[in-house]
Amino acid sequence: MAKVILPAGYNEPATEAAVEIDLKSPGTAALLAWLVPGLGHIYQGRTGKGILFFVCVLGTFAYGMILGQGKVVYAASPSPLPIPGPFYQRWQYVCQVGVGLAAMPAYLQTVRDPTGESQASSDEQGGFMAPPRQRPFRYTDDSNNETIQPTEQALWAARNHPNFEVGTVYTVIAGLLNLLVICDAYAGPLVIAPAKEEPESDDEKS
Repeated sequence: MAKVILPAGYNEPATEAAVEIDLKSPGTAALLAWLVPGLGHIYQGRTGKGILFFVCVLGTFAYGMILGQGKVVYAASPSPLPIPGPFYQRWQYVCQVGVGLAAMPAYLQTVRDPTGESQASSDEQGGFMAPPRQRPFRYTDDSNNETIQPTEQALWAARNHPNFEVGTVYTVIAGLLNLLVICDAYAGPLVIAPAKEEPESDDEKS
């Protein structure tokens, strides 16, 4: 059992008593908070905060997925670095995986098929959170101009510009926000004790 004590007057200046929060098992709470945002707080009995974090973090993640048409979360992409082999970690995914289970299908898809080439051959098909295929694709824009996109990632960006980039940012922010939620579940809220007013001296009164 771990506990954190908020000093008297932390939430309400008129309150004299300190507030004690039972963090239960901080490690378990932090793990649950990573798996499902807010679940660690619900485990600790901090239900209101847990529901708030669940809605805010997963709502931000889902909104980013909608903007990006479900294509903005994947764990592999081509890299400018001279790394051999087809599997490259996508730095954005390192942040996105902060939301836990919601981003795990991308990792499983990459382990199963790092290049995405086992997906259906049609340009319109692809697995959920699967990595983009590393081959050229034809793309016809709204003006009927046809271009050749070097990879499926470039195709997604061209089809859904600028929402593809904006959706990626939203999912990255959701993952980073949940890191703060995990820290709060593990260590409790950041406590900044209110400053104590020192009594005035006789000279100051005069």
